[in-house]
Amino acid sequence: MGRRVLVKVCGITAVVDGVKAAEAGADAIGLVFWERSPRAVSLDEARRIAAALPPFVTRVGVFVDADRGFIARAAESVGLDVVQLHGDETVEACRSAPRRVMKAVRVGRGFESGAALRYRDAAAGVLLDTRDDGGMPGGTGRAFDWSLARRLRAELPFLGLAGGLTAASVADAIRQVDPDLVDVSSGVESSPGHKDHEKVRAFIEAVRSVER
Repeated sequence: MGRRVLVKVCGITAVVDGVKAAEAGADAIGLVFWERSPRAVSLDEARRIAAALPPFVTRVGVFVDADRGFIARAAESVGLDVVQLHGDETVEACRSAPRRVMKAVRVGRGFESGAALRYRDAAAGVLLDTRDDGGMPGGTGRAFDWSLARRLRAELPFLGLAGGLTAASVADAIRQVDPDLVDVSSGVESSPGHKDHEKVRAFIEAVRSVER
C-alpha cells in the first residue's frame, strides 16, 4: 500500500499494558470511561497509564453518552488528546466536546451510510464498529461486513475500522477498506481488559506488513 495505517490499542487497564503497546508501535491507546465495560478505568488509573506513555502516543478517552462536564474533567485530569464518543451522541455533542472527537458509529443489519456521514463535519474522524444487539457499544470481538465501510471510504476524510480485528484478519481488512486507523481491543487480550503483549506485537506487525 505504501501508506501508514495508524494503530489504536483500546481498553488499556494497566500501566504495563499501555507501555508495552507503545513499545510495540501503537500510535494511540484507548482508555474506557464507561462503567459497564469490563475494560473500564477510573480517572486515577487512567491518569497513571497516560503519564507512563511516551509523549507522542495519542491518549484517547472512550465515552458512552457521557455528561459533557465529566468528559471535560476526564480530558483535563488525564491529559486526553482525543475523545471517542461511542454512544448515541448527537452532532451537536461532537461539536461541543472539549477535545477533538472520533465518533464511533455501530454497523449492523439495516445500516445506512447517512448514520456515519452526518458526523463528517462535526468530528475529526469516524470509527466504524460492530453493532451488538445485546447492548454493548464496542469490544464485541465480532467483525461486520467490511464492504459497508469500503463504500464510505471516499466520503470520510478520516476513517477508523474496529470490530473483531485480530493479527490474522487485520491485513485483509486494511486491503479491503483502506482505513486511516485500525482499532483493536478484545483481539489482543488474554481476558477482558488484560492485553496479551505478544498478540499486540503480532497485530501491529501484521498492519506494518501490509504497508510494506
